[in-house]
Parts: sequence; structure tokens; C-alpha cells
Amino acid sequence: MRHRMRGRKLGRNSSHRKAMFKNMAVSLIKTVRIDEEAENAPKVSGRIITTVQKAKELRPIIEKLITLAKKAKPHSENAAQYATSAEKNSSEWKTWRESEQWNQWNQALAPALSYRRRAFAELRDNEAVDILFDELAERFEERTGGYTRIVRLATVRLGDAGVQAIIEFVGERDRVKPKKRSASLDSETSTEESEAATEEEAAAEEVAEETAETEAEATDSEESEETKEG
Repeated sequence: MRHRMRGRKLGRNSSHRKAMFKNMAVSLIKTVRIDEEAENAPKVSGRIITTVQKAKELRPIIEKLITLAKKAKPHSENAAQYATSAEKNSSEWKTWRESEQWNQWNQALAPALSYRRRAFAELRDNEAVDILFDELAERFEERTGGYTRIVRLATVRLGDAGVQAIIEFVGERDRVKPKKRSASLDSETSTEESEAATEEEAAAEEVAEETAETEAEATDSEESEETKEG
């Protein structure tokens, strides 16, 4: 009896699909740090453009990685009290290395290193792991979930007319929803809703402009990733 594989296959076998999403996860995480002097640097931090289907598959992968980084953070902070500021291999550092304080530091840090190794096994990219544990874990420290969002784009991908979407980290370019007002303030509410609608239109135009600048770049990036995987 043959068993059907659950989830989206996206026209790829298991190993190819895993490699593709690893590369996409690395690409998304690395956009948090933009090197403006680098060639083909992303114009907007914390987002990539892909198809809706791929964005939906990528989202839980990113969410789990951020959860790993957040779990490591308290262990790293606890270990900091036993650390030393001495330069490595200096006499002071060697004394610390042979002390009970080092043993305490090593034991306190061990869980954090375990989480970090698990993340590296998924990403295979040191820079992406550094960003994940040093920046994203701190950014989402007070958030319990929902670290990313998916925004569908009106334009379709050239070639196969695939429906495209932005997947990005929350916390930047967030829209504040207008608060509900009482019935006695209907006229004032109407004015506020009109202003809010104008702001939303402006926001949509902003996304459209950013998208127009990054769509070609993102498509090229995705094609290059698929070429590497092949």
C-alpha cells in the first residue's frame, strides 16, 4: 500500500525541498543585517519575496528557529555572570580557564550551545545563526509567537504567473489599527476612519513601490537558489 506525503511537494523531492527552504530561511534571516555596500543588497530589511505556497511552508520553519534562539537567551544571560573579559590565552584567561568559575560558566552555557548547534544543523550558516541568536531572539523576547507575516502581492511572477507574497518579520512597518469609538462619536469616528483609510492607501503604495524595486532582485535570488540546489 502506497502512502501519500502530506503537505506541499512544490514539484520537488524531499532533499531538494529541504535544501530550498534552508536557503530561503538563511536569505530571510540575513536580510536583517543590510550591507549597503554589498552587491545585490536587499533594499528592505527583514523580508523576501517568494510564492504564497513557499511563504506558507517557510513560515513555521522560521518560527521554530526563533523559538530555539529565545530558549537559549536566558542560559546565555545566566552564564555571563561567570565569564571573564580577559583576552583569550592571556595569563588571566588561563587562570580563569582552570578555575571553578569556568566550570560554572561552562555548565550554565551548555544548554544555549545545544540550542545553537541545533539551529546550525538546520541552517548551516554561521552568520544567519549569529543574527538569529544575537538579534532576533532579543527583538522577540517579549513576544509569544507570530514572529512573521505573509502579505500577498497583486502582481504575479513573470513566466509562470505564480501568485507572489512578501514574508517578513513583524515589528517593522507594522500598521496600528484604529480603536473602536462609542456610538455618540459617530461623526468623529467617520473622520478617523477616513484618515485611517488614507494611511492604509499610503502604506499600500509604499509596499508597492518597495516591491517594484525588489521583485526582480528577489526573483533572481530565488532562481539562483534553485540552481544551487539542482
